[in-house]
Amino acid sequence: MTSVASFWSPALRGLAPYTPGEQPVIQGLVKLNTNENPYPPSPRVIAAISAAAQQGLQLYPDPQSSGLRQAIADFHGIAAGQVFAGNGSDEVLAHAFFAFFRQGKPVLMPDISYSFYKVYCGLYGIDAGIVTLDDTMRIDVAQYRAPCGGVVIANPNAPTGTGLPLADIEQLLQQQSQCVVLVDEAYVDFGGESAIGLIDRYPNLLVVQTLSKSRSLAGLRVGFAAGQRHLIEALDTVKDSFNSYPLDRLALAGATAAYEDHAYFESTRAAVMQSREDLRRDLIDLGFEVLPSQANFLMVRHPAHDAAALAAGLREQRILVRHFRSPRIEQYLRISVGTPVQCAALVQACHALVAG
Repeated sequence: MTSVASFWSPALRGLAPYTPGEQPVIQGLVKLNTNENPYPPSPRVIAAISAAAQQGLQLYPDPQSSGLRQAIADFHGIAAGQVFAGNGSDEVLAHAFFAFFRQGKPVLMPDISYSFYKVYCGLYGIDAGIVTLDDTMRIDVAQYRAPCGGVVIANPNAPTGTGLPLADIEQLLQQQSQCVVLVDEAYVDFGGESAIGLIDRYPNLLVVQTLSKSRSLAGLRVGFAAGQRHLIEALDTVKDSFNSYPLDRLALAGATAAYEDHAYFESTRAAVMQSREDLRRDLIDLGFEVLPSQANFLMVRHPAHDAAALAAGLREQRILVRHFRSPRIEQYLRISVGTPVQCAALVQACHALVAG
């Protein structure tokens, strides 16, 4: 008898897909496990989506996302032709792996980073060249000198939250000048240094960002890449060979409005950064070791308490954090920064657990 799995393509059988953070249906939880922004999007985003919903949904959206690309370009001081837009940064990353990294050589990446990178390698038959973070859980760019088909790093890194200065990014670009260096800046707006200002000087630099974090649009699914025009043309070629309309009219309207409301963006990201520093201080006072963070989360561990037990204890108190059962970080918890009220609830729960 033919097994169900026999209908699968052979390449699919060995894939280990990405596991997203839990999205519970239980009401009333303090949800600090998936790095969403604790604040809603700009009111201008809601107004723009509402207006778009009332007209034009019977028509296809702009396949080039022209208005959004222009808004992103204006914000970052680059040309619209240097911007590519996609359905969340995950789709943008997937297209980039296909467009640039199928070179028959390993793609260098940190051992502790966004786990989707290894999934893309499996999907496209790319070898992952793993480079170990140093003893302080930081990326050491001097270790990225081996011949390769590309480099991908998150800056700030996830799930550690630590960031690299632009001088290190330039060193990486120079020592790997013959391949694309992809810098994933999902969390850069919370205190990191963006490499977008370097794209005119480096033809091998591709910067990827998302609107899910600092723009409070995780539910809308919008991401983009910035790079020189030859890189953007490659991404457009992949997109139009896969899905010419990755962003719908509502997403385009909301994302464009988010980029046009500078004041709201600045106020909410400042609030998140302030809460992060307050939370960092409070957790250190409870005996936690906290990695330096330029993201909207903290990576922490307690020398006297097992991380899995802490995560379970917090869940019993209706607070969700992320625990990774992975080598080197199995005793860490990643805690998304919430509102001051949410952070206070977390600190109170942690106090009870470590004291008990």
